[in-house]
Amino acid sequence: MQDLTGALLERKSGVALWRQIADLIRSDIATGGAAKNDRLPPEMELAGRYGVNRHTVRAAIAALEQEGVLRSEQGRGTFIRRRKRLSYPIAKRTRFSAGLGTQAGTTRTRLLQSGEDAASQTVSENLDIAPDTPVIRLDTVSEADGVPVSRATSWFDANRFAGIDTAFEEHASITKALAACGVTDYVRKSTIIEARHASSEDIDLLRLSAGAIVLVTRAVNADSDGNPIQYSETRFAADRVELKIETD
Repeated sequence: MQDLTGALLERKSGVALWRQIADLIRSDIATGGAAKNDRLPPEMELAGRYGVNRHTVRAAIAALEQEGVLRSEQGRGTFIRRRKRLSYPIAKRTRFSAGLGTQAGTTRTRLLQSGEDAASQTVSENLDIAPDTPVIRLDTVSEADGVPVSRATSWFDANRFAGIDTAFEEHASITKALAACGVTDYVRKSTIIEARHASSEDIDLLRLSAGAIVLVTRAVNADSDGNPIQYSETRFAADRVELKIETD
């Protein structure tokens, strides 16, 4: 039977062929059809399958190696890197380090930058404040065993949480920063999840390759009185993390 895989490539789509091939390989890995014994076919065979030259296939493989999906062994070939995804719970009390538990030896969240903004329509609606109200923005990256697994932007009402940026710099924890501002407990009020292709910032900060998929959550946390205190948009590397919805 003729292999029609090459017909799946869109040569005038504006998306580089190597990126399309990387997406196809990634999809085949997810469905279990990419390789026998976890070993990819030789580059020449893949080039024939996709109707491209070896350099294009090599670029796709290099991108997937950078992403951690594949690994090459000199003289042996290219193999699928089987790594169990971290299971991150979305529950009543969602905390990064506590959520990963014993799945990772070390976890940390580091601050990329912070600032004060005027609340956008989306931020004001989720924090239940007036548009253009001053809000403090924290841009962070979270890691497990030294590997970045998510990046987030969080907003807080500056009138209530003045100094939360300084508290986060000291404690490297949203939970501890909120406690320093008088909120000792909080719960997840809502979470919306969707999947997207990684942006250029995702690729850089999460060490992904072009075409990688990220899981995006838009979440609101509330204090014990039900008042929204934090709105965040978080992007998880889909090849490294699965989101587990837990009901209480």
